[in-house]
Amino acid sequence: MLEFTVPFEIRFLIALGLAFLTGLERESSSSRDKGRVFAGVRTYSLIGIFGFGCAWLFQVGISWAMPVGLLSLSALALVGYLAKLKEGHVGWTSEVAALVTFVTGSLSLLAAIWVPLAIGIVSTFLLSEKNKIESFVKRLDETEFLAVLKFLIVTLIILPVLPNQSYTEFNLNPRTIWQIVVLVSTIGFVGYFLTKKFGGRVGLWLSGILGGIVSSTAVSIAAGRTAQRNPGRSVCALQASILASGVMYLRILVLIWFVRPEFAHYFWWKLVVLSVIGVPLSLYIKSSVPGSEKTQLEPLRNPFEIKPALVFAGLFVLLSVVTVFALRLYGDTGLIVLAAMTGVTDIDPFILSLVNQAPEYQTMLLSAVLVSMMGNTIMKGLYFGSLARAARVQAFWRYGIWALLHLPLILFS
Repeated sequence: MLEFTVPFEIRFLIALGLAFLTGLERESSSSRDKGRVFAGVRTYSLIGIFGFGCAWLFQVGISWAMPVGLLSLSALALVGYLAKLKEGHVGWTSEVAALVTFVTGSLSLLAAIWVPLAIGIVSTFLLSEKNKIESFVKRLDETEFLAVLKFLIVTLIILPVLPNQSYTEFNLNPRTIWQIVVLVSTIGFVGYFLTKKFGGRVGLWLSGILGGIVSSTAVSIAAGRTAQRNPGRSVCALQASILASGVMYLRILVLIWFVRPEFAHYFWWKLVVLSVIGVPLSLYIKSSVPGSEKTQLEPLRNPFEIKPALVFAGLFVLLSVVTVFALRLYGDTGLIVLAAMTGVTDIDPFILSLVNQAPEYQTMLLSAVLVSMMGNTIMKGLYFGSLARAARVQAFWRYGIWALLHLPLILFS
C-alpha cells in the first residue's frame, strides 16, 4: 500500500472541515425541529480547533493537555444539558456530537488521516439520518433483530475460538466447517432481507430471483402453494420457481468460489450456462389473470437461527464422512448414486462437502456436483407440479428439459 505524509496544514484544515460539517448539520437540524440550539456551526468549528490544539500541545510534551481539554468540554456539555433539561428538552445527541468533534479534531493530528475522516463522516451521517433510523427501528421485527444478534455471536464469538486443525482420517476442521456455515448463512441472510424489501413491490419474478439466494427449493414449494390457492396465477408462480432455480447455480458457484476457488475454476462456465438456461424457460409464460404478476410468494422463513446452523454443520460433517465411505466401498458409482439421492432436499451441504474432499477425486467430484443439481432440478419440478395442477404439464416439461441439459455437461466433465 502506498504511504504518504499529510502535512500539518492539511490536517488542520481537515479537523476544521469535519467540525464545520457537524456544526452545519446540528444547526440545520435545530432550525427544522425548532428546538433549542446547544451549539451551532461556529461553536462546533471551535471545538474541532480546540481538539486539534490540545493534540498539538500533547505532541510537544504537555501530556495533560488532552485529558484536561476533554474533561473541560465534558463539563461544559453537562452544564448545557442540565440547562436544556430544565426547559423540558431531553436528549444527549448534540452534547455527544460535541465530544466526538473534539476527538475528531485531536485525531486529525495524532492518527492516520483515514481515522478522523471515517469518524467525522460517519457521525455526521448518523446525525443527519435521524428520521430514517427512527423509522427503521419502528419497523424492525424483533425476531429478525434477534437473528442478527445470533449471527454476530456465531461469527464474531464462536468462529475465532474454534480450533483450526484437522481431526480424524476425514480431515474435519472445526473452523473450516463453521466458516462454511457462516458463509452460507450470510448469503441466505442477505437474500432474505432483499426479498422482504423488494420482493412484493415488483411481483413474483423478483420474489423468485431474490428468494433463490435463500433457497430455490423453498421458493418452488412456496410458489406451488401460491398456485394451489389461486390456479389463475399458476404461470406466474411457475416463472418465479424457474427463476429461483436459475439463481441457485450462481449462488452455489459463489459458495464454491469462496470455499475452494481452484475447484470452481474448472467448471464455473457450466454453472453459468445452466443458470442462463432458466431465462428462456421462464419466458413466454403469460398469465390468464390480469395483475397476477404482482402477486407475492409466501414469506420465506428467516434463514439464520442457531439450530438450523447447527443442523447444516451436522449435515456437512455427515455427508463428508458418507462421501468418503461411498468412494472407498463403491467407487465412482456409489458417489454418483449418493449425489442423485441428495437432490431430494437442500444440496448445499452435500456440494460443499464434495468441494472439501481431496483433489485427486476432482473429476468425479465435478460430475457428482452436477448430478446432485440435476436431481434437485427434477425434484423442484415434482414439488411444484404436485401442488400446482393448472401448470403441472408446463412445469414438468420445463424442468424435465432443464434436467436433461445437465447430462452433456456431466458426460464431458
